[in-house]
Amino acid sequence: MEAKLKHLEFIQGVINRLATDSFRVKGWSVVLIAALFVLLAREGRVEFALIGFAVVIVFWGLDGYFLWQERLFRALYDHVRSLNLDSIDFSMDSRAFRTGRARTWLGATLSVTLILFYGALVLAVALVMLLADP
Repeated sequence: MEAKLKHLEFIQGVINRLATDSFRVKGWSVVLIAALFVLLAREGRVEFALIGFAVVIVFWGLDGYFLWQERLFRALYDHVRSLNLDSIDFSMDSRAFRTGRARTWLGATLSVTLILFYGALVLAVALVMLLADP
């Protein structure tokens, strides 16, 4: 039983790191967008808002990747949880769980939570571009 618990701890550690990385990506995306808004206000150049769209798309994709990996490791955790004690091999390979739309990078990137968060950032950038003086 000790081996099974240790294996589950390893997997949970990866899940925790992925969740932390996802949180950091969201924080950095907001910080960078805010910095671009400050530059736009100071310099009056709409190009900074256009860069904001690229920033949002890049961070959205990266956050989707972290969410995708987290989902795969949660599936691995659930699999290991149900294994017999003799079957514990300490494998961290999550490729076998890439089934279904929810377990793809695109499926994770287009999840409701990420669409709401990054969609709000896209709307904010678009609104700033519309309100900025040309």
